[in-house]
Amino acid sequence: MKKTLATILSLMLLVSMLFTVSASAEAEEGKVFNIYCWNEEFKGFFEAYYEVPEGITVNWIINPNDGGVYQQKLDEALLAQDGASDDERVDLFLAEADYILKYTNSPYTMDVTTIGVTDFSNTYPYTVQAASDANGVVKGVSFQCCPAALIYRRSIALDVLGTDDPAEVQAALDSWEKFEDVAAVAKEKGYYMIGSFASTYRVFSNNTSAPWVDADNNLQMDANIETWLAQADTFNQNGYCLTSGIWDDETTAQMFADGKTMCFFGPAWYYNFSMGNAQDAEKGCFGDWAICQGPQAHFWGGTWLLAATGTDNPTMVADVMNTFINNEEVCSKLVSEQMQFSNNQTVNNVFAADETYGNAFLGGQNDTAVFAELAKNIVFQNQTIYDQLLNENLQSNVQEYLRGSVDLETAMNNYYQSINEAYPAIVTP
Repeated sequence: MKKTLATILSLMLLVSMLFTVSASAEAEEGKVFNIYCWNEEFKGFFEAYYEVPEGITVNWIINPNDGGVYQQKLDEALLAQDGASDDERVDLFLAEADYILKYTNSPYTMDVTTIGVTDFSNTYPYTVQAASDANGVVKGVSFQCCPAALIYRRSIALDVLGTDDPAEVQAALDSWEKFEDVAAVAKEKGYYMIGSFASTYRVFSNNTSAPWVDADNNLQMDANIETWLAQADTFNQNGYCLTSGIWDDETTAQMFADGKTMCFFGPAWYYNFSMGNAQDAEKGCFGDWAICQGPQAHFWGGTWLLAATGTDNPTMVADVMNTFINNEEVCSKLVSEQMQFSNNQTVNNVFAADETYGNAFLGGQNDTAVFAELAKNIVFQNQTIYDQLLNENLQSNVQEYLRGSVDLETAMNNYYQSINEAYPAIVTP
């Protein structure tokens, strides 16, 4: 009896110790989870599909991306991380392809494999590469894969090309020469080929053969960028496009039912998050769209979740990341409910092979099947930490020229000056 009692007491003591250790470990996790981002896209997915642990308050710190404001605010927080209180520490932050290298190759992000994010078998390889530092240490994950497509208005394509079938439209627009020829036909019928002079910019910039800045910090203008500049000039002179920017109201107004623009370019996130006018219940044209590859395969952007060094919520950071790349139920809902192309190949392939699946916004077309093919072409290369400003400022300065405010030489000199002010180390022409 004494031996039995001793055994029972020992077991009770062990259970008590384990409970104490577990409670202690749980207590070490912070009660406020801070997420830095630039818009509410991921916030919507997070609130819809992630179950926040009891007792944790999620705090969203959202600053606009324009002009580098988001990065500035994020950098200030990361620099103050060591001295911040637990409730103020950055736990998770978002980054785009244009500047992700700045953070992955810094001490402000941590190796996520050390906190439990280790299974990348279903993700698209480039998304892991983009979230890794120069030594291959993985600092985060993306909840989406971003092959981009030519997004066209079915009714306008039918009028201009005599068909709205994706395969036939692709055959008519599978080169830039054909694209420009069709633009002339569209113009004759009263349509714009593209909504903005910059609509095609990412197709060209994503297919460059060299990065914006070389090893000696010299700015280099790739031939593809020069080709885009020439196209923007031609399209503007011929009236094939508007001189408004991609995100300007004049451009997005073309997405309404009374719009006269045939083509836009973008990934799944573009039409699920940026084409709200097309989806407007009263003035939109839901269902009057379709996609095809267009003149060149490319990808555009993407959002990565990065783990901030010094987070006091490493367990939740890992759980959020694992949820959005490995939880097949969540990834499936991103596709079926949010028009996303998820970063889970198994899930995407199921939808791609499902002959009954279709995206209502695209008139029932199986966009996941299209993107699954386009995703095979994605290569993450020629990226620099400067890309956001270099890409955005080029477009804004070219816009000044196209609107007649300055000549081309002045526009380019203004562009170089903006680079010199932001990044003095870069050598410009």
